[in-house]
Amino acid sequence: MNLYELKVHEAHDLIKQKKISCEEILLGVLDRIEEVEGIVQGFVTVTRDYALKKARETDKKIALGRKVGPLTGIPFALKDNMCSKDILTTCSSKILEGFKPPYNATVFERLEEQGAVLVGKTNMDEFAMGSSTENSGLFATKNPWDPSRVPGGSSGGSAAVVASDQVPFALGSDTGGSIRQPASYCGVVGMKPTYGRVSRYGLVAFASSLDQIGPLTKDVKDCALVMNAICGSDLKDSTSAPVDVPDFCSFIGKEVKGIRMGIAEEYFSLGIDDAVRNVIGKAIDNLENLGMGKVELSLPHTSYALPAYYLVSPAEASSNLSRYDGIRYGFRHEDSNNLLETYQKTRSRGFGAEVKRRIMLGTYALSSGYYDAYYLKAQKVRTLIKNDFDEAFKNCDVIVTPTAPTVSFKAGENTQDPLQMYLNDVFTIPVSMSGLPAVSIPCGFINGLPVGLQIIGKPFDEGTILQVADAFEQSRSFLNMKPNFGSFVRGGV
Repeated sequence: MNLYELKVHEAHDLIKQKKISCEEILLGVLDRIEEVEGIVQGFVTVTRDYALKKARETDKKIALGRKVGPLTGIPFALKDNMCSKDILTTCSSKILEGFKPPYNATVFERLEEQGAVLVGKTNMDEFAMGSSTENSGLFATKNPWDPSRVPGGSSGGSAAVVASDQVPFALGSDTGGSIRQPASYCGVVGMKPTYGRVSRYGLVAFASSLDQIGPLTKDVKDCALVMNAICGSDLKDSTSAPVDVPDFCSFIGKEVKGIRMGIAEEYFSLGIDDAVRNVIGKAIDNLENLGMGKVELSLPHTSYALPAYYLVSPAEASSNLSRYDGIRYGFRHEDSNNLLETYQKTRSRGFGAEVKRRIMLGTYALSSGYYDAYYLKAQKVRTLIKNDFDEAFKNCDVIVTPTAPTVSFKAGENTQDPLQMYLNDVFTIPVSMSGLPAVSIPCGFINGLPVGLQIIGKPFDEGTILQVADAFEQSRSFLNMKPNFGSFVRGGV
C-alpha cells in the first residue's frame, strides 16, 4: 500500500511501532498532491515548508521519548475559512486576497497540540455559500470520481482531497449541509456535530446560529479519532456548550442490535431520484439485518425548512459580511474618490455573485417593515422543525435518511438556476436548523458515483450515530472502493 492511502488509525499504528516516520508519511502525501492536484484542484494553499518543519520537529520529539498520540504526525487539511496564524485564509474570496490572520482557530490549535501536521487550506464556495464549490471566487474543484462533476459544497475542497488520498483527513464547516453533502458526492465520511459541540472561535462566520465545524475522513473510526481531538467547550466561544465529551472511539465496534431507527416519509418524497431511493432502501434493509428496529414516523414541517433557511442564513450573512469594507481586511479598491466609493467599489469587485445575492436577500429580510413578515416568521418555522425532531426522538434513537436527493451533478448544470442548486441541501438543512448532529457515510454507488446515507442523532449523542455508522461500514465490503485516479492521470479527463 502507498503511504498516502493510509487511514489515520493505520498511519498511527505504523508511527507508534516506529516502522515509518512522520516525515515519510508527509512526503508520501506531498507527492500525491503533486500527482493529482492538477486535476482535483482541491487546495487553495499547500503549506509544504510549514508541514515539513512540523513533521521533522515531531520526529525529533518522538526520538526523545514523546508519547505518540492518535493524531501525532498525521497530515491534514483545513477548509480555508478557519484562521491559521500567518497562513493565508481567503474563504475562496477575492475580498480576502492576501489576508493572513494574526491568530489560530481553536480547532487548528487543538489538532496541532495533538501533533497533527497541516499540509494546506482547501477550496470552498465563497464564504461557504453554495452546494457545488463552483461558487469559489478562485477556481472550481473537481469530483475525484468523475472530474466532469462537482464535489459538492461548500466543503467540496476538503471532501475532494480526502477522497483522492491527498490527506488522511480534513476539516470542513457545515451551515446547511456543507460537510455532509460533499461527503456524499465524494464517497467519504462527513460529520456535522451538535451545534456548540465544537468551538467556532476562528471560523469565519457565514450564519452564526448555524455554522459548525466537523471532520471529513476515510472511515468512521477516523471520524471518531478526529472528533475526540476537536470537541469540547472553549472560553473563547460563548456558544460553545459546557458538556462532557465522551471517548467517541468507545462506540466503534459495538453491536447495534436493539437500536431503533426512524424512517421519515417526507425524506423519500421531496424530489429524490429513484435510483438513490433504491440504494437507501437497501441500506435500511442492511441495518435491519444487523438487528436494528425500524420505526415509521413523520416530520411534517420538513418542506418548510428550505425556504426558512434561505431567510435565516442570508440575514445572518448580511450582518456578518458587513465587516468586509476594504478598510480592515484583504482587498481594497484603490481607484476611489472618497470613503463611500471605496466601500462600494471594494464590495462590488471583491464579492462574487452568490455572496451578493445572499447579502441582498438578507438585508431585505431584516429591513424595517419586513422583519416580522420574513425573518421572525422564519425563526418561528425553525422552532416547528425542531419540535418535529424532538417528538420523533421519543420513538427512536437515530433517524436514517438520504444525504442528498441525487448523486453528484455535472459541473455547470445548475449554475444558472440558484433554486435548483439550493434543493441539493433539502435533506441536510432541517438538521442544521435544529442544531442536531448527523453523519453522511457511503452506502452504495450509481453508475460509479457514490451515494450518501445520513444518520441523524439526538443532541450531543454523536456516539450512537458513530456506533450505527461503524456497524454499517463494517458490513459492506464495497466501502474500500476508490476513485480510479490512475486512468484520469494517464488518459486525461
